Amino acid sequence: MTERLAACRGLSVVHGTGDAAVRALDDVDLAIERHDSLALAGRSGSGKTTLLHVLGGLVEPRAGTVEWHGRPHGIAYVFQGANLLPTFTAFENVAFAAHVARADATPPLELLALVGLEDKADHLPGELSGGEAQRVAIARALAQQPDLLLCDEPTAHLDSDTAERVLDLIEALQSELRFALVVATHDPGVATRLRRSLELHDGRLVAEQAVA
Repeated sequence: MTERLAACRGLSVVHGTGDAAVRALDDVDLAIERHDSLALAGRSGSGKTTLLHVLGGLVEPRAGTVEWHGRPHGIAYVFQGANLLPTFTAFENVAFAAHVARADATPPLELLALVGLEDKADHLPGELSGGEAQRVAIARALAQQPDLLLCDEPTAHLDSDTAERVLDLIEALQSELRFALVVATHDPGVATRLRRSLELHDGRLVAEQAVA
């Protein structure tokens, strides 16, 4: 039996005012189960990132609610770019996130080991490849011990081989650590890797399918 993590009801978000107003989300309902694996699919401008931002508390909806169930939730992000602190080493980037997380946070070196980068702990972001930097960003997100990991086009700036390895890693960690995973993507190949796929068009949820 599945356990509900969150439910979105009637979400609407409008950017701008008057004639320049754009409805980024339009009456969206969405349920996320604990340990879910969900793709938000659609073209650029369809509302995927806005929905992620509402789920993460970065954007306040014009209408509608996000209701959380069970114990207090933790949310972490992986963005299109790694967005690492450039003067911090890989270890320090992860340690900074662990410092502001829950008291029982996993030690940074263990998190880097999870993503296969314990040997790059003392490297600055400029000394890492794109794939390595994104793996550090994943370790940094895991330092927050999330119940929900939100990924916004996490492989958009990577070549196809590196992107596959990053997606393999995210899926393996999700299976092992049992957080809920929501990935926004315009790539159908990414969407089909997750258990469920929701398609957005002009801010509206137009289709849902079970993938696996």
